[in-house]
Amino acid sequence: MKQENSRAVFKPRARLLQHLGDQLIGTPRLAVFELVKNGYDADASIVTVNISGIGSKSPAITIIDDGMGMSQDTVRNIWLVIAHDHKETQLRQKQRTAKGRLPLGSKGLGRLSVHKLGNQITMVTRAEGEQEVVVRIDWNAMIKHEFLDEANVDIEIRDPELFTDGETGTSIQVEELRELHWTRGEIRRLYRQIASISSPFGSKTRDDFKAILEIPDFPQWIENLPDPAELLKRAPWKYNFEFDGETFSYTYKFRGILGISREKRKVEENETRLLVPPTEAEDDDPLFSGKAQNTTLRKVIADTGMLDGIGPISGEFFVYDLTPKLAKKMGETQFIKDFLNENGGIRVYRDGIRVYDYGERNNDWLGLDLKRVNNPTKGLSRNIVVGHISLNQESSSDLVEKSNREGFIENAAYGRLQRLVLGAIEPLQREREVDRKAIRELLGGVQDPETKSILEPVAKLRVIGQKNRLSGQIDPLLDRIEYEYTSMKERLLSTGISGTSLAVVFHEIEQGVHSLYRNLEGKPEVEDVAEQVKEMMRLLDGFSDLLRKKDRKPVDLKSVVKRARDLNRIRFRHHKVRLECPAVEDDAPSVTVSCSFGLTLGAITNIIDNAIFWMRTRWPDEEEGSGRALYMNIETDFEGGPAIVIADTGPGFEDAPAELVRPFYTRRPDGMGMGLYYANMVMELNDGELTFPDPSETDVPANYDGAVIALRFAVLED
Repeated sequence: MKQENSRAVFKPRARLLQHLGDQLIGTPRLAVFELVKNGYDADASIVTVNISGIGSKSPAITIIDDGMGMSQDTVRNIWLVIAHDHKETQLRQKQRTAKGRLPLGSKGLGRLSVHKLGNQITMVTRAEGEQEVVVRIDWNAMIKHEFLDEANVDIEIRDPELFTDGETGTSIQVEELRELHWTRGEIRRLYRQIASISSPFGSKTRDDFKAILEIPDFPQWIENLPDPAELLKRAPWKYNFEFDGETFSYTYKFRGILGISREKRKVEENETRLLVPPTEAEDDDPLFSGKAQNTTLRKVIADTGMLDGIGPISGEFFVYDLTPKLAKKMGETQFIKDFLNENGGIRVYRDGIRVYDYGERNNDWLGLDLKRVNNPTKGLSRNIVVGHISLNQESSSDLVEKSNREGFIENAAYGRLQRLVLGAIEPLQREREVDRKAIRELLGGVQDPETKSILEPVAKLRVIGQKNRLSGQIDPLLDRIEYEYTSMKERLLSTGISGTSLAVVFHEIEQGVHSLYRNLEGKPEVEDVAEQVKEMMRLLDGFSDLLRKKDRKPVDLKSVVKRARDLNRIRFRHHKVRLECPAVEDDAPSVTVSCSFGLTLGAITNIIDNAIFWMRTRWPDEEEGSGRALYMNIETDFEGGPAIVIADTGPGFEDAPAELVRPFYTRRPDGMGMGLYYANMVMELNDGELTFPDPSETDVPANYDGAVIALRFAVLED
C-alpha cells in the first residue's frame, strides 16, 4: 500500500470554553473576584458588583468599572482570544498603566470567569475616543454548534448609551445564573472577599482602587457589618516586619488587655539577621538521608539570593487570644470569634491587591495549625491571627499564580517565600509567649504546659466523677495518671528519645485525659467509662514499658565523648565543622562517674545539634575553613565535679539560663525548644547539673567565642 503523509489541526468543541470556566474557576464567588481584578488591570478606580433578583428565578450579576475600556479592535483581537499573551508581555516588559499598575493577570484566562457564572452574557465597553462596543454571548445557542469556530459571538458598535459624556469603562451583565440560590451567608462572604481585594492594612492600603458590592433586594444583609479596622484595634498583639535581602527589621507590641495588670511592651530590632527554618532533615542531614556526599546545604540566614524572583517582603499581623479567661477580658467574645472565623489567616498582597486564596479557611499555606499541634506554646494558629504579607508585583516574577486562581504554583521561589515568612514571624511567636507566660501567672494559671494539659484536667475529672458516682471506677486511673506524671520527667528520658517524641508522648496522654473528660461531662454509662479506663491503663502501661528508667552505672566519660564524636562525625563533615576533642586523645585521662550512658549521649547530641545550627547562622558559607568549629573536652577540676564542656564558634546565647532550659522556648525558627530542656533533665537524673559557665571558668581555647555548656557530674564516691 502507498503510504501518505498529511497534516491535521486541533478542533476545539464549542463547549470547551464553558468547561474551562467551570474547571478553572472554583466557585461563583471566585469568578466575581476575578472580574473585579480585571477592573484593576483596566486602571479602574471603582468596580461595582450588583447582584439583583435574589430569591427570584432570574437573578443577575453586573460588574461595572470606570477603567480604560476596550475598543472594537481590542475586543476582537484580545478579549475574544483565549490565552492571549498581551498582559504577560506587558508584565515582562514592565509596561505600567497611567496609574502606575502592572497587570495582575497574565494567562489570558480570567475572562472565562463570566462563563462560570451564567449562560447569558452582555458586555458593554468603551475606550477613550471610541464608540461603545456591545458583546452578547448566548451559551444556550453556542453549545448547539459542534465546533468553537462555528459558534459566533454578536458584536454591536453603537453610539454611547451607558458610558456617556466621555466616560470609559466596562460593564458585564450575567443572566441565567448557574447558581440561583444566593444565601445571606454567601453574600456576606462575597462582600468580605470583594472588600479584601485591596489591602486594608495601614500603609499598604490602596487609595486608588475600591470594590463595592450592592444587593438592592436585601441591602440589610451587608449593612452594619463589623469594621475590620476597629476590630483590629482590639488585638492585644501587633507585629510588623520588613526584609530587603540585607537587613531584617521588626516591631513587636503588646498593647495590653483591659483588666490585666501586665504592662504594655515594645520590642524593636533594626537591621538584624533573618533566620529561616532549615529544610526538612531528609534533604539536609546525612544522618537522616544517608547521603554524606553530593548534598547541598540550605542557608539558615536569609540573604539577597533567597529573594530572587520574590523581591522585598513585609508583613503586618494582629494576634488575639481566645483562651476563656483572656477572651472574657477583651469583651464581646463571640463577636471577635465570628470576626476571626471569617477573617483569620495570613493573606498575600501584591502591589496592595490580594492573591487569592491565601487567608481562606482551607488554606494553611504556612502549616501554622500543624506546627501548633507539635509545639503548643507557639500558639499562632490561623484562627487567632489576622495578617498579611506584602510583595512587589514587579520583583516577584517567579511567584506565578495557578490557572485556577488558588495560590501560587509551588515552585522553588514559593518554597523560599514560605521559609522567609516562617522565619520572619518567629520573633512574634517568641516575644508573645513571654507576655502570655506573664499573663498566665497574673491570672493564677499554671506555668508549665504539661501540667496544664494533664494535671489540671485530672483535678476536674475527680469532681465530675464524684458527681456522677463514678469515683470507684475512675479514681484508680486518676491516681495512676498523677503518679505517672510526677515521675514522667525521669521516665521519659530513659530511652534518650528526641524532643519531638517527648512532645508526642505528652500529647497522647493529654488526648486520653481530655477524651475521658468529654465523656464524663456527657454522663455516659458506667460500662463505657470502665472500658475507657482500661484503654487509658493500656496506654500508660505501654509508655511505662517504653520509658522505664534504667539504673545508673559507672561510666567512663571518655567513652561517652568518643561515642558522641563517632556518631556525629558524618554531620561534622557534612556541615564543614572542625572538631577539637582533646578528651579522646590516647594520653587523655579516664574519668569515671555514675550516670546513664544513653541519656548522657542523647543530651550531648542535642547540644551538638543546636551548635551546628547556630554556627550556620554566624558562618553561612559552606566552604572548608568557614569558621565553624566545635570543642569537646573533659575537665576534671570543674567546680562541683568533673564535667564535659562543649563550646562552639556560633553567636552565643542571648537569654538567661532559666529561659534556655524552659520547655518549648526557642529562638530557632521552627525549633521545638526541647533540646536544652532535655539535656537539663538528663543531668538532673544523673544527679548532676547543666550549666552555662563563662569561658574564663573553663579551659576552653579563646577562639571558641560562642556558646559554652558544661555537663557537670557528681563526684563518684568510693
